[in-house]
Amino acid sequence: MDGFPGGKVRRTAGMGVCMPRKERITRKEIAAAAFRMARKEGMEEVTARKLADAAGCSTQPIFRAYQNMEEVQAEVLEQAVVFFDEFYDSYPKSQATPFVNLGLAYISFAQKERNLFRVMFLSGDRNGKSLYELLNGKNGNVLREIGRAKAEGCRDPQGLFMKMWIFIHGAACMAVTEDYDLGITETVGQLVDAYRAFC
Repeated sequence: MDGFPGGKVRRTAGMGVCMPRKERITRKEIAAAAFRMARKEGMEEVTARKLADAAGCSTQPIFRAYQNMEEVQAEVLEQAVVFFDEFYDSYPKSQATPFVNLGLAYISFAQKERNLFRVMFLSGDRNGKSLYELLNGKNGNVLREIGRAKAEGCRDPQGLFMKMWIFIHGAACMAVTEDYDLGITETVGQLVDAYRAFC
């Protein structure tokens, strides 16, 4: 029949001619489902079949929107980066000592968002971004702390950051494996002591 691809239409009793069914699932919806899965279950669980179940569709719409699952995972990482930026921006910045707020937020993220932490900071595949770029974020989280340390008279604030980063990242990794049992007050004390020792 003219007017339809391939000349094919569907007819429903009592309803006349029906247009071809519109695609119900969008790329944005698939990406949102993939992010929810990665956040709750881990990136390794984001397979085509499981994602289709989570999104309420078959695998066909997924591979119409994405070339492969690696592309899906890359988009999940981009969403995780945005999520971390928002988490960091909203985390209370109550400590005067440089790098302490950064450390507290990073360790807290590892404790509360273990799967996203693994995706961002414990994976070798980060869409070409370094750990520093991910941590620095769109608002210059690290640069801000380096500036604060410099203003306090630290002679080598960049070198100080590297020493603090090793300490902070180690604590966060322990948090991911549930081996970190220090409270906020104790963590602040450890970070302040590290800053004073390294500065």
